Amino acid sequence: MTAALVAGLVAGYGIAMPVGAVGTYLVSLTARTSLRTGACAALGVATADGLYALVATAGGSALAAALQPVLVPLRWAAALVLAALAVHGGVRAVRRYRSPVTAATADAVPPGPARAYLGLLGVTLLNPTTVVYFAALVVGSRTAETVRLLDQGVFVLAAFAASASWQLLLAGGGALLGRALTGRRGRLVTALVSCAVVAALAIRMPADAW
Repeated sequence: MTAALVAGLVAGYGIAMPVGAVGTYLVSLTARTSLRTGACAALGVATADGLYALVATAGGSALAAALQPVLVPLRWAAALVLAALAVHGGVRAVRRYRSPVTAATADAVPPGPARAYLGLLGVTLLNPTTVVYFAALVVGSRTAETVRLLDQGVFVLAAFAASASWQLLLAGGGALLGRALTGRRGRLVTALVSCAVVAALAIRMPADAW
């Protein structure tokens, strides 16, 4: 169970840490409205991450028997997918740092807590990178042994908790922390840290296959 907890936390932080458009909007939304609204928006993002972790984990369990003969090739494929995501994220972060784009204009009418939660949930669910990330991570870490339902639940809850803690940090950090994390340098640093975490997961997968 401890291994599942650690894996879920690492997975959650790996997908949540890059401060992109959603993170920037989350900070600005909190500054324009209230901590309550910002916290609801943050939980919307974390809910989407948790749902994708659940889908990936449940799907991996359902396919476990069929995947047994090809586990080693799948590990390598999953590692390549994660490595590609890490490289792509790093390149995109550097390009964005060198050529900053003006932030989008804020909404004329700030949303309430419920609307903020549903809006950020929907936006995050539409991000294909999230589902690809969790699918590759779960399939790549599949072993010949049956994964207990408890461990699957711990993984999903840990991924949700990690994402929620980071998003709530963004929402509740205040203007000073917001400027530090959503500025050009802050976005570059958080993106590169996340890419390093994902790359480390990719490197570990083939080693676990032997």
